[in-house]
Amino acid sequence: MRENVAYRVKINGDSLMLQEGVVEHYLERVKLEHVSDAYPHQLSGGMRQCVAIARTLANSPELLLMDEPFGALDPETRWQMQELLLEVVHKERMSVLTVTHDIEEALYLGEDIFFLSSHPGRLEAEIHPQFKQELAGQDRDAMLAHPEYTRLERQIRRMMRQQGQSAPADGGEQPLKVLRL
Repeated sequence: MRENVAYRVKINGDSLMLQEGVVEHYLERVKLEHVSDAYPHQLSGGMRQCVAIARTLANSPELLLMDEPFGALDPETRWQMQELLLEVVHKERMSVLTVTHDIEEALYLGEDIFFLSSHPGRLEAEIHPQFKQELAGQDRDAMLAHPEYTRLERQIRRMMRQQGQSAPADGGEQPLKVLRL
């Protein structure tokens, strides 16, 4: 697994990053240092997802595109990975564009949330959770308890229901929330 995380770093010829222990750092951050010598087939789906996140972050991209990055993870691991992502984004000043169907995730991670219609994917609403500025440095529980969080969650849920009622009979996808960190 260590080689899997280091693959792109090696391709980019960044031996300094390997010497500085970047791979080990991100394996530790995703809490997989104990299985760093395992092969991918020996890992659970959630562990593989964490490896993919570590591999991506180890390359310090300027722009990170993520499609349902935490969907396969159990709730506790999902929260830890979301916190890690926020920490890395702010430290590295990286831009992230994430697609998610999870309202809490969108409100927790997003500075700007773009709600798209089901079919075709058109911009239905832009949401800017201003209350998060008040909560800088506080934890997820503070966000969940904030009245503005509750209002926005209800608003998004209503929009999802409306989209669901107008969705095609073929069982097309629910609307997407695209967020930018």
